[in-house]
Formats: sequence, structure tokens, C-alpha cells
Amino acid sequence: MKLTILIAEDERLAREELAYWLAKEPDIELLEMAASGAAALELAAKHKPDVVFMDIEMPEMDGIQAAQRLAAGAEMPLLVFTTAYDRHAIEAFRLGAVDYLLKPYEAARLSQTLGRIRSRAALRRPAREAASAGDGVFRPVSASPVPKRGKLLIEDGGRMVVVEAQQCLYAVKEEKSTRLHLTDGRTFVTKQTLQELEDRLGEGFFRPHRSYLINLDGIEAIEPWFNGAYNALLKGAGRTCIPVSRVAAKEMIRLLSGEG
Repeated sequence: MKLTILIAEDERLAREELAYWLAKEPDIELLEMAASGAAALELAAKHKPDVVFMDIEMPEMDGIQAAQRLAAGAEMPLLVFTTAYDRHAIEAFRLGAVDYLLKPYEAARLSQTLGRIRSRAALRRPAREAASAGDGVFRPVSASPVPKRGKLLIEDGGRMVVVEAQQCLYAVKEEKSTRLHLTDGRTFVTKQTLQELEDRLGEGFFRPHRSYLINLDGIEAIEPWFNGAYNALLKGAGRTCIPVSRVAAKEMIRLLSGEG
């Protein structure tokens, strides 16, 4: 089944560049292109695209405003925001965007975006089929069960301490060991690597930086830092600040916005 895509972009060259790359994909059908947010809404109502690539900086009505209008509709298309700047990333993912593409486009990065689109579209398809079958009543498809979180066995002096996943706030790499910080303020040093801890702890833990592993439930706020990077402020009296790389920020925000 082909994916229908609407491009909303006010710059002609940028529009044509994106259309050129997308036209190479055999499972994609390009629709009419819009040069403004208002035109994007009109064409979306007319064609009901599967996906909209929405530029953020557009005259009259910008991409964020147009996306908010689309979100208020009965069936919102999958959204990919495109921009030369990354300052709108948090707002984009709050609107449930599949991805956030920076210009100029890179083939490898666009390919990653298309992979996410196809995965999301595949999840939507059974729900649409269920809605159109039988009595026409929409019945949501059951989500896959969330994997159970694991436990850790940490050596502490002459004893072994059992640590539940929900007790773990974050872990940080320290030379040849890893320091594990718990929600109650205790810390333990372990020889387990961050990757081993992530595998063991399971769903809900994320690597925002090569030296850190954090519990997503422990994040209180996310603040912009510089060059597209962020800081994650953790809950608790200590207000621990964890660096989030530019690459990891988009995925982390997507997971926190419920799009994981």
C-alpha cells in the first residue's frame, strides 16, 4: 500500500529538493504541494494525506499553527516538521510529530525518517481497517504488552543488594566502573556497564549521552542548552542535571510525549 505525502514548504527550491528525494521511494505517492500553512490545511482536507512534511517558518500561518489545526481534526496525518533551526523541537514532539528534519536534507537522515513513518503507518493500518469493518464502530487495536522491568543484584561490601528497576534514577560511567544513583539518594558502584544495566532494567530507561543512563519516569523538566543539546532535570531535592546530546534529544522527547 502506498503512502500519500503532502509537502508544505514556502521555498520553491527546498520544496523541489524534498520532492526529488521522496519521489525515489516506490511506496510513496506525492500529492499537490503547498507554499503556506493555510494552503497545507486546504490540501490536507482535500486529499487526506497519510503524511505531511511541514515547514515551520512559513508566511501567514506557520507550520506549528497549521499542525495544531490538523491535530484538532478527526484524523490527523503523520507529521514530519522541516526547518533550518532546531529551536522548535519540543513543541514539534508535543504535537506528536514522527520526526524533526533539519535542512539541508541528508539522504541517510531522511531514510531514517521514512523508516519511522513506515513503522507508524503499519501500526495505524489495522486500526483503520477495524474502524471500516463490520458495524463501522472504531475499536482500538490492543497495544503490545510492555516488557517487565528487571532487577539488579549489586555487590555492596560483603553483601548483595537487590535493587528494583523503579528505584533506579540514573547511572553514570566512572572510568572502569558505573555509579548507580537510586531515588532514595543511595548510590552503588558496580562493574556492570551502562549497556548491561540498560538491557537488565528494560523498558523506560534511556541513554541521553554516552556516559549516562536515566529513568524516563525520573525526569522533571527538559531545558535547552546550546547547539541543539538539552539538559534533563531529574526529580528530587538534588535537582540533578543530566546532559542530553543533540542526537538523543529528539528521540527522548518523542518517548516522553507518548510516541515511543
